[in-house]
Formats: sequence, C-alpha cells, structure tokens
Amino acid sequence: MVTTHVFIATSLDGYIARHNDDIDWLLQRDDPAEDHGYAAFIADKEWIVMGRGSYEKVLTFDAWPYDRPVLVLSRQLADTPVPDALKGKVQFSGRTPKEVLDYLALQNVHRVYLDGGQVIQSFLREGLVADMVITTVPVLLGSGKSLFGALPEDIDLTLVSSRSFPSGLVQSHYRLLS
Repeated sequence: MVTTHVFIATSLDGYIARHNDDIDWLLQRDDPAEDHGYAAFIADKEWIVMGRGSYEKVLTFDAWPYDRPVLVLSRQLADTPVPDALKGKVQFSGRTPKEVLDYLALQNVHRVYLDGGQVIQSFLREGLVADMVITTVPVLLGSGKSLFGALPEDIDLTLVSSRSFPSGLVQSHYRLLS
C-alpha cells in the first residue's frame, strides 16, 4: 500500500505563497544550521509528487534539490517533454490522485512526499493523505495561496507532536483519522 505524507510551511494566516508564487517570507527564515526536520521526514520517502506551481518554483532554485524521483501532476505539462537536465529525475502526469497511487504501487513504492497546495488539496479531498507536518512561520501575509481549500466534508486530525524552533517557527505533526 502506498501512503502519502505532507511536509510544508505556511504563514500564520495559512498561506503557502503569495499570489505571485513568491516565498520570500519563508526564505528569509531559512537557517542552514536547522533543517526543521526535513532530513528525517524525507529519509523514508521513495517518491515526491508535486504540482506544476511547486515544480516551476523549484526550477528557479540554483540547483535541482531532490535526490528522489519526482512526479509532477499537471494536465498542462502531461504531454510535454521533460527538460534534458531533468530526464530520469522528473516525470509529468495528468493522473488523478488515485491513479497516481495505483501507478506507484505497481513500482513497489510505499511512501510518498506530497508537495504543493493544489496537490495536497486534491489528495485530501479523496482521503489519500496519511499525515501532515505543517511548519508555521510567524508572519501574516494577509492574502496569498492557501494551503487548504474547499472540502466536501470535515477532515478530523489528531496531533502527534508539536515543537518550536529558536527562529520562532512552530511545527505540528498531524495524523489524519479515517
């Protein structure tokens, strides 16, 4: 069985990016001495599934940051070629969340990191998220791209753990109840 796991940061008012996709407010808090638990989180994840917005943001970084295969969910990119520099690292797909999990199960994948607001929302709507690690940055943006969108019904969570960092970031780990 494939399980999906979220590791993401939000502003205190629940935004993952500004409307123009800028994450300067997050990068200003970046401390090279503290990875905020990312290394431990990613250690047992075999694949990363992200949306087109996250993929396009990562392309602006100096180097490709992932050492695991990345599946970019985008109907727009699904029929386009992967850039040469990312061949063997990235795949594009227009699959639904359930189809993604079926595809990864056929490859004997067990644990997947979900990244990007739209992807996380689509997997949540279908009840396909096992747990979420959400790091709250003490900044109010006032508007932007929300981590959570409309849901067909309430999603109950249980708090697994919570911790704070000297930078003021607060991280909470939630398990979704089924």
